[in-house]
Amino acid sequence: QVQLVESGGGLVQPGGSLRLSCAASGNIFTINDMGWYRQAPGKQRELVASITSGGNTNYVNSVKGRFTILRDNTKNTVTLQMNSLRPEDTAVYYCHMSLRSRDLSYYNAYWGQGTQVTVSA
Repeated sequence: QVQLVESGGGLVQPGGSLRLSCAASGNIFTINDMGWYRQAPGKQRELVASITSGGNTNYVNSVKGRFTILRDNTKNTVTLQMNSLRPEDTAVYYCHMSLRSRDLSYYNAYWGQGTQVTVSA
């Protein structure tokens, strides 16, 4: 069984920084894309940043230049470094991985449990 466990959310003042981490564990064969999504109250979940197995990254326009996504393939982890945080970044953040476990021949989507990020003075 595969699990994604997130850590690193919290309360921060505008202009501050937070680092989110997500670690996958279990019967993992290989991981394709990794990413971070967020969902604010009353809004749809949106993709914040993604990174391919080859290291290519993609960001939503509102976080470009402020957020950085990184992955460590040896540890099956993905991190999101968030700088210059704004109140509008407040949301529950979810990590996502397209992952193939050893007992399956195809990729499945896996999600973390979500971690709250609140940006407020």
